[in-house]
Amino acid sequence: MTDTLNTLLFGIYPYIALSVLIIGCIVRYEREPYTWRSGSSQLLRRRQLMWGSVLFHIGILVLFFGHLIGLLVPEGLFDLMGISKSFKQMMAIVIGGLAGLVMLVGGALLIHRRLFDARIRRTSTFGDIVILLLLYVQLLIGLATIFISLQHLDGQEMINFMTWAQGIFTFQADAASYVADVHPLFKLHLFLGLTIMLVFPFTRLVHMLSAPLRYVWRPGYQIVRSRRAA
Repeated sequence: MTDTLNTLLFGIYPYIALSVLIIGCIVRYEREPYTWRSGSSQLLRRRQLMWGSVLFHIGILVLFFGHLIGLLVPEGLFDLMGISKSFKQMMAIVIGGLAGLVMLVGGALLIHRRLFDARIRRTSTFGDIVILLLLYVQLLIGLATIFISLQHLDGQEMINFMTWAQGIFTFQADAASYVADVHPLFKLHLFLGLTIMLVFPFTRLVHMLSAPLRYVWRPGYQIVRSRRAA
């Protein structure tokens, strides 16, 4: 990959994806609040949805926060906690691999349900199917990178990704150079992850940002109509 293309994909494209993610979510929430939902098809084949959704969400949450912590927490903090680069690398492989397998099973159930149940397929939008398949492909690529990571147990490869990610968020002009020489499969994984961020505001994934915290302190009853109207 040429230096120019590497800079474009991993030095400029991340800012495009992050900008569209943030601005797109704000605009959609303000202009189309009634589309801000998961679009559940729970009434159709509920049991398969339950197993698939639970496994899928457990896996994706572990992977999401694992990537978030692994990439954005400064290396010095891991050193203070006595976590070496090699141990961090192995921990990422084991925990990420297990979470990936859980998500793999859950995703397979959800894809089978959405594509091979005629009723659910009719109620699904093109975006519903594409984003699910996109996440599944990203998962498969991520699992495939484990075999490459096993060849870099010193943890230096992970440090390159950490430096790149933190360089993007601190606006370092040379951030893309840290991933210039990594394996092409890792580059594909990074590019697809950025693309998912890019399309995020236009899909049902936006429901991930909705945390119903007010339900914790809401009253135990709901007023349907006033006593006077009765």
